[in-house]
Parts: sequence; C-alpha cells; structure tokens
Amino acid sequence: MTLLDNIIFAVYLAGVMAVGVYHFRRNENLDDYYVGSRSMGWSHVGMSVVATDVGGGFSIGLGGLGFAMGLSGAWLLFTGLVGAWLTAVILIPRVKGLDRELALFTFPDLLRWRYGDRTALIAAVISGIGYLGFTGGQILAGAKLASATVFRTAPFGMDPLQFALYAIAGITITYTVVGGLKAVIYTDTVQWMILLGGLLFLAIPVGLHDVGGWAAMKQTLPAAHFDPFHISPILIVNWAVTIIPIWFVGMTLYQRIYACKDVREARKAWYLAGLLEYPLMAFSGVILGMASRVLFPDVDPEMGLPLLIADVLPAGVAGLVIAAYFSAIMSTADSCLMASSGNFVNDLAARLLPWASGDRAQMRLSMLVTALVGLSAVLLASRFQSVLDAILYAYAFMVSGLFIPTLGVFYLRRGGPAAAIASMLAGGTTALVLIIGGWSLPWDLDAACFALPLSLLVFLVVGRFEAAPET
Repeated sequence: MTLLDNIIFAVYLAGVMAVGVYHFRRNENLDDYYVGSRSMGWSHVGMSVVATDVGGGFSIGLGGLGFAMGLSGAWLLFTGLVGAWLTAVILIPRVKGLDRELALFTFPDLLRWRYGDRTALIAAVISGIGYLGFTGGQILAGAKLASATVFRTAPFGMDPLQFALYAIAGITITYTVVGGLKAVIYTDTVQWMILLGGLLFLAIPVGLHDVGGWAAMKQTLPAAHFDPFHISPILIVNWAVTIIPIWFVGMTLYQRIYACKDVREARKAWYLAGLLEYPLMAFSGVILGMASRVLFPDVDPEMGLPLLIADVLPAGVAGLVIAAYFSAIMSTADSCLMASSGNFVNDLAARLLPWASGDRAQMRLSMLVTALVGLSAVLLASRFQSVLDAILYAYAFMVSGLFIPTLGVFYLRRGGPAAAIASMLAGGTTALVLIIGGWSLPWDLDAACFALPLSLLVFLVVGRFEAAPET
C-alpha cells in the first residue's frame, strides 16, 4: 500500500461519512429513516439489494471459495439469483399490496397482520439476533481486508486483525447511526458501481496479468478448479436451503420492498439484483480467489484475495479496489444494522416502552439501538474465524425460524398465532442447537435441512387444530 492508495481510501471514507451526515439533517420521521419515504426507484434499490446481499462477507467468502474450489464456488451466488427472482414473482406483489394499505416498516409487521403481536415479537427477536450475527460476519470481512492492506501494523502492540476489527466497526456504526435508509440506499448504488467496476476493469485484468494469465493459472492450479461442475450435490443443497429462503425473510429486503414506489419498480429491482449476483459477481469473486492461490498458496483462503489486492495491484489501482471492497462490506453491514435495530425498536421497544412514542422519539431511540447492536456485533465478530461460516450460520437460524410462518401468511390457509409461534420456536431452536453443538450431521447436511422440515411439520400439526385468524 502506497501513500496514494491510502489517500484514495481516506477520501472514499470521508465521502461516505458526508452522505450519512447529509441525510441525518434531512431525516424527519420514521418513514425517512427506515423505508426511504417509500419513494425509491428500481435502479437504486436493485443495486442496494445486491450490494446488501453479496456485500463484503460474500465478496471475501467468494474469494475464499475460488481459492479452495475454483469456478464451482460460483454456484453459491446462483442460489441468490434463484431467490431474487422467486421473490419478485411470488412475494413482492402480495407484500407491496399490503404495504400500500398498512404502511409497513419491518418484516415482523407482515407477520403481525396475519398472526398478531406475540408472533411478531418473537419474529423480531429471531430476526434481530440473526442480523446481529450477519453484521458480525461483515465486520470480520472488513477487518480481514483492512489487516492485510491498510492496517498491517497496529498501534499499542495490538494484533492488526483486532485493531482493524474495531476501526472498521467504528466507521460503519457511526455512518449508519446518523444516516438512515436513504443514506444507505444512495451510497449502496455508488458503492456497488465502484465494486463491480473495480473488479471487472481493474482487479481481474491486473491480477490475471501478474499471475501470467489464464494459461499460467491452469498450469499451477488443480484441474478441478476449472470445472464449474466439480461440486458436491450436498453442498449445493446446503447453499440452496440456507440462501434461497433468506430472500423471503430478510428484514433488509423487506425494507427495500417498502421503500419502492410500487410493485413494478420493486420487481425490476429484484430482477436486476439477481443478474448482478450471477454471473457477474459470482465469477468475478472466484476468479480473483483462484489468482490469489497462485501467488499465496499457503495462506488462509479468505486472506488470499486481500493479499492479492495489497501486494500485486499497482499504486492507485490498489486503493480503488480496496475502496470497492470496503464499499461492499459497508453496504451490507449498514443494512444489517438498520434491520436489526428496526426489529428491536419498532417491534419491541416502541411497543413495550410508553415514552418511545412519536416519530422523533423513536428515531432517536433507533439511533441509540443501532449503535448498541453494532457494538454487540463487534463482540460477536471477534469470536468468528470464517466470514462465510458466520453468514451461513446466521442465515440458517433465521430461515429455520421464520420461513414457514412467512409462507403461511399467504399460502397456508390453516394456522394462526399458535401454529406460527410453535413453528418458529421449533425451527429456530433446532437450528441453533445443531449449530452451537457442532455435531457432525448426517450426510453433512446443513442444520436448516433438519430444522425446516420440523418447522413445517409443527406448523401443520398445530394449525390443524387452530383456525387461521381473520385478516
């Protein structure tokens, strides 16, 4: 990293903070802060959706998959394409129709409409905890990138990774607390353009040139790295089960549905997001991971890509690409912070604390809770080793607890609050126990593969004896 790279990176961070302060001065109510005044267009929202979903965690994680698996690692984001387009077809028209009538703010608001307040409260806890883990994964991704590039040495004798963890968390939390969703969406648009342009036009051409081109990689890496179908069916199943359903229960995604002007704009945004995830981002990430393995074969797979950026790319280019990756990291981390704080404020605190009424009071409370959630995410991130594992664990927990009751809102005629609550507790608890227990599960399946069927079974059994509430 040269002085020029550090200047480019510093200017980028200053620009992001300026956007946050600008929107802080313009946010007047909860509609502004949480759902962007419900007036956003499809292009901004679509790039924000993909920036949020892929983000730094999957960006760094994709590099690790390319390092370890090669081209077949791109299947991870094919599940994102499927999830985005399924959501556009079968979920968005129904959700946006309800939003027009009820002015929804959060994902649990949808469950409240069908199942009542108690169900929404439990959903808020599951969603809030899940996004806390997801935020921790993003912060860890930023720390890994920063410790290999900007903060290779740390003050006071601290470990560079630990110092980077605190520095990146401080920047991300501050920006998100002051800016709200409009700041997040508008900066996501720019951040995603920087990331995609940086990868396609700078990182990949320069990286391939420095390793001797595609032919040199084929001589160095295992042949299986160049076979896009060299992947275990079980791994595809695990990714599909944890990633596709998250598009139906992700609080960050519901906020963006609510933020869109209408159904047409929301659908176009989701179609755009799917295409940007696969093939563009999917293959960009794994190809860079493959190049990093040629140059740094003995490092942690998730550190190969940051090292490639720092040590291989020329001055100026490295700074731009690092800014691009930090764009992805911040665009996901800020959205996850907003989602988690939205759950805790709108669905818990505002309903339990009499003084937290009114837009201004709730907005100030939202800013405080966002900061506290961010600090908790830092503590959680310090306990993780793998970015991708942290993200997929959070996904498995949320999906297992929330997916079946969400489908039940529109597609299961029987079942009311008791069925939804029992289903959430059965699925979420099972996934959490299996994840924390660390047991070797049959056929190496993900915890969600066992928790989801149990959640469905419990919903159907309890719902058989309970009529669906009138809506």
